[in-house]
Amino acid sequence: AEDIVRTELEKLASASANVGNGAVLVTDPHRGEILAMVGSRNYWDLKNQGNVNTATTLQQPGSTIKVVNYAAALERGDFTAATVTNDTPVVYNIPGSQAYAPRNYDGIFHGFVPIRYALANSYNIPAVRTLEAIGIPTMLRKGRQMGIESWQENGQYGLSLTLGGADVTMLDMARVYGTLANNGRRVELNPILEVTDYRGRTLDKASAPSAVQAVNEEVAWIVSDILRDNKAREQAFGSRSLLTIPHKSVAVKTGTTNDKRDNWTIGFTPSYLVAAWVGNNDNTPMRDSVTSGITGATPIWNSTMAYLIKDKKDEVPPKPAGVTQIPCHFGRSEYFVKGTEPAGGRCAPIPTPTPTPTPTP
Repeated sequence: AEDIVRTELEKLASASANVGNGAVLVTDPHRGEILAMVGSRNYWDLKNQGNVNTATTLQQPGSTIKVVNYAAALERGDFTAATVTNDTPVVYNIPGSQAYAPRNYDGIFHGFVPIRYALANSYNIPAVRTLEAIGIPTMLRKGRQMGIESWQENGQYGLSLTLGGADVTMLDMARVYGTLANNGRRVELNPILEVTDYRGRTLDKASAPSAVQAVNEEVAWIVSDILRDNKAREQAFGSRSLLTIPHKSVAVKTGTTNDKRDNWTIGFTPSYLVAAWVGNNDNTPMRDSVTSGITGATPIWNSTMAYLIKDKKDEVPPKPAGVTQIPCHFGRSEYFVKGTEPAGGRCAPIPTPTPTPTPTP
């Protein structure tokens, strides 16, 4: 893991990306075991504050946090992966504050988009509209249930929460994505597996972790399926990006902050979770041209995950009994928690968008 971080950061340095540091965390999502933690490219690199463990410090998560928002929405029952969201211009006038007008990373408005494609392509406006509908307290509560310990109980949070507007640690995000990988069950992370003396005698050994059902099993499976769906994210990422590993089923999500100070990729199989981050410890921004969703942290994530699973059989989590499948948008089927599927056993057509003027703040 150390070699991968160092090698990929050297590539970014040669591309004049202004990326000084990176981190990677590997866990077993079922047992919560921390298998590897690299907190910086070089502990002795004083110029880039290499002695700071960025796996444990606060960073903005960018779009990787959207899974919390959508998991909370799907649990309500009135949102599904087929729910059509409105990716059109919107302005929120907030009393006593500057108007908030979210934008997509690509600068394009995509019209009516089902949640599967909104999450897979990481469109921002549908995520903000979804959070507006379910309420900020709902997302905060779900995030804490899934393992985010950094969000303050009395903190002031706005709609940008779903775009990464609240700081987290990599450990927080490992718990969140580990919960999805573990069928909605959250387990605590454990850095110590066994303690032995100089003779090799075991003095202490980690016990089996207790698990808390933080997300409905069916919802966790559907959100994970969206993150595995390379076809759904083609519009934003293409079909052959480093978010895919040949012949392997891997769930993955990227995140980049608007100011280009943090770039993440987090993904998992049933056996391994890998979280990767790149940025600068002095909080200076990275270059726009080389810190997109698939060119910053993604190569670190891809190399690490590919190494871990290269000799393992492809692992596809079985569909829970409480999930059903019916014909839906774009000639494909969609998964639903039983009882939330459309009446008649088929999704309604996506509406034809009506041109509307762009609102001004």
